[in-house]
Amino acid sequence: MAIQILPARLANQIAAGEVVERPASVVKELVENSIDAGATRIDVDIEKGGSKLIRIRDNGSGINKDELELALSRHATSKITCLDDLEAIISLGFRGEALASISSVSRLTLTSRTQAQTEAWSAYAEGRDMAVQLKPAAHPVGSTVEVVDLFFNTPARRKFLRTDKTEFGHIDELLKRIALSRFDVAITLRHNGTVVRQYRAADNDSQRERRLAAVCGSAFVKTAVEVSLEHQGLTLRGWICTPEGARAQNDIQHCFVNQRMMKDKLINHAIRQGYEASLRPDQFAAYVLYIDIDPHQVDVNVHPAKHEVRFHQARLVHDFIYQAVADALMQVAAEQAPEMVSASTFASEHDATPDQADVASSPSIADNSSASHFGASTVEPRGHASSRSPSAHSAASDYSESSATAWRPQPETAGKSREQYSSNYESTGRASSRGASTASFGETPPSQREQRVYKELMTTPVVPANTVAEAPKAFSTTPVTTTSNTATPISVGHVDKGLGKALAVVSSKYLLLQRFDGFALLDLDTAAYLAVLGQMRAASSEGLRAQPLLIPQALPASAEEIALLAQYDDLLQQFGIVIRKKSASQVMVMAVCQALRKHNLQHFVPALLAVLANNEDQAPISLGQLADWLATQATQKTDAYGLSQAITLITDLEHCWQDKLAGYFSTLLRPVDVAAAIEAFKHD
Repeated sequence: MAIQILPARLANQIAAGEVVERPASVVKELVENSIDAGATRIDVDIEKGGSKLIRIRDNGSGINKDELELALSRHATSKITCLDDLEAIISLGFRGEALASISSVSRLTLTSRTQAQTEAWSAYAEGRDMAVQLKPAAHPVGSTVEVVDLFFNTPARRKFLRTDKTEFGHIDELLKRIALSRFDVAITLRHNGTVVRQYRAADNDSQRERRLAAVCGSAFVKTAVEVSLEHQGLTLRGWICTPEGARAQNDIQHCFVNQRMMKDKLINHAIRQGYEASLRPDQFAAYVLYIDIDPHQVDVNVHPAKHEVRFHQARLVHDFIYQAVADALMQVAAEQAPEMVSASTFASEHDATPDQADVASSPSIADNSSASHFGASTVEPRGHASSRSPSAHSAASDYSESSATAWRPQPETAGKSREQYSSNYESTGRASSRGASTASFGETPPSQREQRVYKELMTTPVVPANTVAEAPKAFSTTPVTTTSNTATPISVGHVDKGLGKALAVVSSKYLLLQRFDGFALLDLDTAAYLAVLGQMRAASSEGLRAQPLLIPQALPASAEEIALLAQYDDLLQQFGIVIRKKSASQVMVMAVCQALRKHNLQHFVPALLAVLANNEDQAPISLGQLADWLATQATQKTDAYGLSQAITLITDLEHCWQDKLAGYFSTLLRPVDVAAAIEAFKHD
């Protein structure tokens, strides 16, 4: 078949497949056009689930008579004019395909009048006839779009529509989300002449709560926490449920980016991770969140239906959302159960039951004060849950009745260029927060878990970051003398020297090596511990590099603990650990070394304070003792090692220890008796 240009009618039919999936898709495009036109009142009339009639009437700015025919043409829009406009979309629609695509599969009538016109005009277009008919009409200032007999000329697509009740349910759900995105717009929904929904415009907090209750239910409002956080022009505000308000399905999960409805993987993952330790696996969070960001920092032109966006600073946005959700949950928990965040509780977690330790040490429960790093905040109770729901009995059962909380943000930074925002994200400087000096660090190289988070945003990592391996009991921090002649450092892959050549991973935990004197099994858990211990021992000579945290964490601390940190500040900095005093009752973790990047700092810092305090009673802790303890804390458990992971591990091991590694062969290696197997074959 020869290459040819598609006819306009066929091209519109193909475009309609992207824009018009079902009646709800038509309603979405037309209502968004009304909002872009500045409408404050929108009336939606539906008949037979939208298959018979969809009528959208608004009081927006309207369309001039001279532009009515052009409005029904493909790729015709007044919302963008050049490439620069496409890089900073501030309107809901911008592609100019909606009206043309809808008219290609229906009988469409567009009636409109502007303030400057004395009369209204109507444009009619029908699927198979590309000509537009204009005639005068009676209409107030604004526009009305009537879509009749949807898919009348495409029977194959019409038969895929569901029942009228189902299709109307999709329209109803869509308008609920739009009602949440724009509280200043009044929306009325009718089905077959009966008023089903009526959302009045909300101008104050009380009216907004009423609309929120009308859309999400009064139960959500009673158990919701109002959260607001701002950092360098990136703003998050809205409502999230406490554990008592968890649901059995994800039917109340609404997120908006610059007032645009969104179903984004990155945002959903960040929120889900924030709730990771608060809800059971069979529970779902409920939330209504609004993210405001510089339009230059987000690309909305990545999905035909505009359901997804792409952030230029994806890592920063993810961590910012996660931090806001975790802070809100932690603050509610701290108000009802302050002992959960006390330093004594953290220090005694080793004696707690497994469930309690998991809840207290989870990375999803952030400190209740780190929000102040982004801007000033105040806490005000909004309400109180009368009783605990059965769903609250979970891993987060230590949470008591929630009280609603409000954060008040600083004024939002607006009008910055992309260059200004980029420089803000990457800059390093000082900021003052409540009289305390805190540092704002640039981004650090992503760790292994962070890379997995941003590559596979729809799944939560299987291995929690707070899982820490205990030091094997057979370890000795003093090298054991041995007669082995393999002390000379050599890279992995050589048989005659060093650890030997890696062959295969056995039972997911051991590495089979071919050595100069035969075969041996290497304990990979022991190797992981020794590799970290080797890094920590390097602090005595050259010190470990401090890696600033993307979001410094504030933790509670007593006056004695703050004084203890000041006393050991030089020693801690040798290990790349930078902790500064924030206030009389808080410290701020500013940086840690690479080995501790994946560790749960809210568990680690109180445990570190406990170790320092215990040794202080006897004698000041030495660098070697602290290195051994830090290595125990930083060693991560791994259920199953891969061959490439094992090779990397033992390569690092040889590099760290050099000729001293031979002293640990007694706990690291076990010979494999191949001769016995050979003899068994001979006797068979």
